[in-house]
Amino acid sequence: MSASSAFNDEKGGSSSVGEPEYGHDPASGGIFSSDYKRHDDLKEMLDSNKDSLKLEAMKRIVAMIARGKNASDLFPAVVKNVACKNIEVKKLVYVYLVRYAEEQQDLALLSISTFQRGLKDPNQLIRASALRVLSSIRVTIIVPIMMLAIKEAASDMSPYVRKTAAHAIPKLYSLDPEQKDQLIEVIEKLLADKTTLVAGSVVMAFEEVCPERIDLIHKNYRKLCNLLIDVEEWGQVVIINMLTRYARTQFLNPNMNESLLEEENDKTFYGSDDDEEEEKEKKAEAPLPRRKPYVMDPDHRLLLRNTKPLLQSRNAAVVMAVAQLYFHLAPKVEVGVIAKGLVRLLRSHSEVQYVVLQNVATMTIKRRGMFEPYLKSFYIRSTDPTQIKVLKLEVLTNLANETNISTILREFQTYIKSMDKDFVAATIQAIGRCATNIGEVRDTCLNGLVQLLSNRDELVVAESVVVIKKLLQMQPEKHSDIIKHMAKLTDNIQVPMARASILWLIGEYCEHVPKIAPDVLRKMAKSFTNEEDIVKLQIINLAAKLYLTNSKQTKLLTQYVLNLAKYDQNYDIRDRARFIRQLIVPTEKSGALSKYAKKLFLALKPAPVLESPFKDRDHFQLGSLSHLLNAKAGGYQELPDWPEAAPDPSVRNVEVPEWTKCSSREKRKEKKVEKPFYSDSEGESGPTESADSESDSASGSEIGSGVVGSGSRTASEESEEGSESEEEEEKDKKMMTAKKELKKPVQESESEQSSEEEEERKRERKKSKPRKSESDDDDDSESESSRSESEDSESEAEVKKKKKAAASRPPAKPLKKESKKEMSLLDFDDFEPAPPPHVTPLNSFLSSSLVTDLEGLSLSDAALSPATLSPSGAMKSYELLHRIRGEGLSVEYCFSRQPFSPDANMVAVQMQFTNSGAADTKSLHMEDVKLQSGMRVKEFPEIELLPAGETATAVMGIDFCDSTQAANFQLCTHTKKFFVSIQPPVGELMRPVFLTENEFKKEQGQLMGMNELSEKLTLDAECRNEHAIVQRVTAAANLSRVPCGSDKECRFAGRTVTSGSLVLATVVTKEAASAQLTVNCEKMVIGTMLVKDVLLALTQ
Repeated sequence: MSASSAFNDEKGGSSSVGEPEYGHDPASGGIFSSDYKRHDDLKEMLDSNKDSLKLEAMKRIVAMIARGKNASDLFPAVVKNVACKNIEVKKLVYVYLVRYAEEQQDLALLSISTFQRGLKDPNQLIRASALRVLSSIRVTIIVPIMMLAIKEAASDMSPYVRKTAAHAIPKLYSLDPEQKDQLIEVIEKLLADKTTLVAGSVVMAFEEVCPERIDLIHKNYRKLCNLLIDVEEWGQVVIINMLTRYARTQFLNPNMNESLLEEENDKTFYGSDDDEEEEKEKKAEAPLPRRKPYVMDPDHRLLLRNTKPLLQSRNAAVVMAVAQLYFHLAPKVEVGVIAKGLVRLLRSHSEVQYVVLQNVATMTIKRRGMFEPYLKSFYIRSTDPTQIKVLKLEVLTNLANETNISTILREFQTYIKSMDKDFVAATIQAIGRCATNIGEVRDTCLNGLVQLLSNRDELVVAESVVVIKKLLQMQPEKHSDIIKHMAKLTDNIQVPMARASILWLIGEYCEHVPKIAPDVLRKMAKSFTNEEDIVKLQIINLAAKLYLTNSKQTKLLTQYVLNLAKYDQNYDIRDRARFIRQLIVPTEKSGALSKYAKKLFLALKPAPVLESPFKDRDHFQLGSLSHLLNAKAGGYQELPDWPEAAPDPSVRNVEVPEWTKCSSREKRKEKKVEKPFYSDSEGESGPTESADSESDSASGSEIGSGVVGSGSRTASEESEEGSESEEEEEKDKKMMTAKKELKKPVQESESEQSSEEEEERKRERKKSKPRKSESDDDDDSESESSRSESEDSESEAEVKKKKKAAASRPPAKPLKKESKKEMSLLDFDDFEPAPPPHVTPLNSFLSSSLVTDLEGLSLSDAALSPATLSPSGAMKSYELLHRIRGEGLSVEYCFSRQPFSPDANMVAVQMQFTNSGAADTKSLHMEDVKLQSGMRVKEFPEIELLPAGETATAVMGIDFCDSTQAANFQLCTHTKKFFVSIQPPVGELMRPVFLTENEFKKEQGQLMGMNELSEKLTLDAECRNEHAIVQRVTAAANLSRVPCGSDKECRFAGRTVTSGSLVLATVVTKEAASAQLTVNCEKMVIGTMLVKDVLLALTQ
């Protein structure tokens, strides 16, 4: 730090001036102020020879990125430090590169050659980091390089690098699913790895890429079971879930003879912990010989035995994974062992409790006995959140039986006094379920609920009424006094569901209360128009039932109620009234159904069955998100059914090496001593793990894999390790050919310019298959990176001269090719007839495009009118496909700023296709659209024919989801496919909106604080008047002018196309060409980028 402070003093105290920026109030907008001088300081610090200065600079750059600043202009200075010897600096450089890899693919491709060198670094951390960054670059064109890098890392000596290779597999699969077959080969190789560090990661990759390939697990099943205890915790969860699915396909159901086992279920559970397993095995096996016995597969037993100790894990997810494995796979008498582990988890955080209780509630429906000893663990504490209380109630209700019901009901009585109304309602429902399930306590529960009807709390009374209604349906004739009591409550209870339940009861059992029912109908008819819809429907039902049973007293009342319902606002009620009138009041037109009106209305109805909401959840795998939501979540793997016949167990047999059969210990010792000599991986993996990988379990994993997993060693292992050097040579050759493949499109475009190589190029094109095209800038950027890093590679070559003299030669050849390529790339722009593209690193192009923009500004005063603020003719065009890369087809696009009629949330993109070739182009269309989440595309209509020399236009719509992420797709003709992408400037993500001055001020006042960004600027010499400011702002962003009384203030307003978020911009001019730009936006990221774009428009 002393060196850093000295450097800052040298620079004139830049640190003291700049550092307070970190402490700014975010609402002030100060964190977005641009300080270009600081960037110069950072570049000098990155170019210095001191690692401490480089580290400080990288920390500040990463901090800038975290605060939303754009640090892409530092890319050349940062990328030079990829070769830095300081690991801390290198790690931060990798963080930076991953950040800009996706949005600035051309810049990311610069560093690929550096990462390829990093893959050969002697330090395992550097090799792993290089692979991690390489796999994070989401560019389809480097898929072959990524594939070769993963294959090489899968054979690395360090288990940490092999683990990183396993992590890279799902990333590559999501980028290019067509690589699945090759990735499966790598997964198969990594599954055979004997280190615990790799096991969890490769199984995760297996689950992501090819979960259906169960055959890959056969040979590794026993090894995975034996390594399980030493794998890291999250790896254990993944492996256990995978093995659960595997076991369901490979083993028989252990509960086939369930009837025999049920007799001893309770006895075996109450044994002591020490003798538990022995007793269970004796009792389970003793009675079975009477019929065809079930014999458990030894591999099935191995899985159960090796997962059982993990019930004591400190990680709740591991305990839950083992619990679900036992629930789905273990014999019924053995499942009880998981109860203690799950009850222990109830002392964890409320989030863990919630998940565990969801699973326990499902288990208690089928395996009630195993949780009965822990009944008190599910008693509710006053500090529990409501959702935990409700789940504990569910478990207690499921556990209720004749022996413990009195205890549980006493608990419920206490819970009813709680202040938590939702919990009280759930308790009353639980009492109802207990009464339904256990007939002995039905009357007791009913009397208790009737007492609750006099409770002061209306919600308690309402819930009690609903539950009583369900209970009375079981024995209505015994409880007419309760029905009378509930009829009196209609004057007091106002909760719609409770009133509807009372009316249904009175109507259903009106013969038990013949005097009270008509009076209730009279009262309800008075208040009919003020009742809720659910109550009105029950009043109509009550009137119909009373008309059928007691028409003398209720005929006029019924007609009155039906007339009221006839003109009700709700069409359901009108329909019901019309239907019932035709049914119960016979007329000439009424059909045959009116004869059966009594049977229809007064039929005996079955009593409702009060069931647990968790009854059918066990068809989802316990512990999964789908089980938690009770709905199939994305990526969920169905739990397979047990097979009818046992699959062949020999598929899991592994060939035992000959040396393990030797009886002499001396021979074994000799082999163990010799093995490090023959195999580099075995000899070096131990020290590298403990020294470099910073993993506590790494050294132990070698012991575990050597002792526990010795049975799964293959005889071919030594031969594989012996041929390792040959494989490396082949991989180097493949890597070089992959590089050449990347460079071929550019080399083909070079040969177009030289007539001598024309024939050779045609021959190559005939031989080669269709390849994915890539932009010429990518190759140019690759050559620049290799030149900038040539000094570092020379110094490394001197260090490695003794070890790898041959390895330093291959990189020398591409340099020559790339220098030749650079000459042709510089000439490409000479052929370009269109305006320069929006991403152009050369200053000459920037200046020329600026001239064309300024020429477009020379308009008459009529341009001030709103209609001509954004002339469509002056729209900036962007190049989508160059004619050389498109083999005669060139495509440009612009944002027309017109509404896209098929979908208002999409931005209209106008595309112009020009066929400069000699042949006609047919069937122009889009394919393989790849978008970020939330984005959508409306494809342009297919252009069937574009004759040579002709031009065609088409319009497509893109919903960018209020982000500047690119929309990637393939532009296809009848013979070729071109990868292209459209990336919008932030100003094109808006549509203009008209506001008055007062509305503008009101909306601006609501978007203060962190939603307001302010910047001071010096206006360009040609941008000092109001007209020029308006023209430049509306050219940079699709905003409309807001009228303003002040001459020195220009206001603009718009909304984002997708979400409709308001965007307000204000430019206030001051003396001496200074001005202040203020942007108010609901979306901070949009506001930040807009400030930057408008600043550039006004200052250049």
